[in-house]
Amino acid sequence: MTNPDQQPPQPPQQPAWNTTPDATPAPQYAPPAQPGAAAAYGAPAEPVPGRGLAIAGFILAIVAPLVGLILSIVARVKLKKAGAPTGLATAGIVIGAILTVFWIIVGVVAILGIVALASMCAELGSGVWEVNGVTYTCG
Repeated sequence: MTNPDQQPPQPPQQPAWNTTPDATPAPQYAPPAQPGAAAAYGAPAEPVPGRGLAIAGFILAIVAPLVGLILSIVARVKLKKAGAPTGLATAGIVIGAILTVFWIIVGVVAILGIVALASMCAELGSGVWEVNGVTYTCG
């Protein structure tokens, strides 16, 4: 005989990882945001210190290499402390260093050429002179 107050036997419980409709799924968490990455749910991203300096340093490395080199070095230090990518600042450092060395070499060669011309004119005196197929106009 069966007791009307007694409930029928229940099936065994399903493991939590099962995806049956009666199982509750595990809560989903977003991974932590990377420095400089946009936060979840449309929140504004935190500004990364040094990013603007990296852009300015890169551009100035081409236009004014010494200034761009210095700004890129400062930007790279700030970006590294913030844990942000330093690629643009590193590119500014490399370009700024190469162009700074190039312009130093061009300046030294120009100064040596002017000094050589001045010493030749000091020896020859005023006038137009031709020495070894080269014409000098000294005034």
